[in-house]
Amino acid sequence: MLAFASPNPVIHVRDLRKTYNVHERGAGVMASVKSLVKRKTKDVHAVDGISFDVDAGQIVGFLGPNGAGKTTTLKMLSGLLHPSGGEVGVLGFTPYQREKAYLRQMTLVMGNRQQLAWDIPAIDSFQLNQAVYRIPVEQYHETLDELVDLLDLGELIFKPVRNLSLGERMKCEVAAALLHRPKVVFLDEPTIGLDVTMQRRLRAFVAEYNRRHEATVLLTSHYMADVEALCKRVIVIHHGRLLFDGDLASLVARFSPHKTIIVELDNESADVSGYGEILAREGGRVSFRVAKADTAAVTARLLADHAVIDLTIEDPPIEDVIEQVFAQEAV
Repeated sequence: MLAFASPNPVIHVRDLRKTYNVHERGAGVMASVKSLVKRKTKDVHAVDGISFDVDAGQIVGFLGPNGAGKTTTLKMLSGLLHPSGGEVGVLGFTPYQREKAYLRQMTLVMGNRQQLAWDIPAIDSFQLNQAVYRIPVEQYHETLDELVDLLDLGELIFKPVRNLSLGERMKCEVAAALLHRPKVVFLDEPTIGLDVTMQRRLRAFVAEYNRRHEATVLLTSHYMADVEALCKRVIVIHHGRLLFDGDLASLVARFSPHKTIIVELDNESADVSGYGEILAREGGRVSFRVAKADTAAVTARLLADHAVIDLTIEDPPIEDVIEQVFAQEAV
């Protein structure tokens, strides 16, 4: 039984596979000559039988290390790649058939790719997209005004794209991708390379766009702040296989056996050995890692043994949890 299975999902994936037949050759001249006569190949399973459903309006984190198969999966969902096997459907369409009715309702934003013309203002590319998607004039201007406001684009859209900073350019890229008001949005590392402030702005924008238009969003990101801020549900894959599909909180509960206790003591020189693994100490502020089962007992001991100014208990950073998922899979 699949987590979050739905009778009418917006995104439907069953046993999805993508296999590449890759040419192999050794180093040196002789290996090159031999490869001319007999080519040696091997199958590489980029996506190896994953299954999941996503309902309308969900923002789902799609996580995994480099090479896990995330981008390959998004390309199959958006119709850029034909799967080697399995079933895939989005909004009732088969993506790789690339029907116009489907392409008008989805978009793929890749943080390391650009669609805007380099030498002209972004507004000119926006008008090109209006023509491509046949967006009615009134809707185009309404949507453009909304995106300019939400992304704080201002005069940026009238500058040649080459004159924009990376963050400014990325905001314009996102606007261009959403002018046709897609119902499904695939975001592949949309905040990659951006500074913290710009990452925060884009996260806020994605959340607001989802709220206003009830768009379904599948998000890949190496910045766990993106995932924590936007996604209640996460799908984790590794080596093309599904490792986890469920609530973000459940991921933490399942794969992290520890809690972090942060305590601020009145006595900065107090002996805090014996309560747990000390992660950091700055004056009277100490962070411990303790087993979940021992959290209550350790907290009680700290309160009984020391003059405590403040005490908080936190789950570990999501980055640590994801690393734990991959470590367990490798065993």
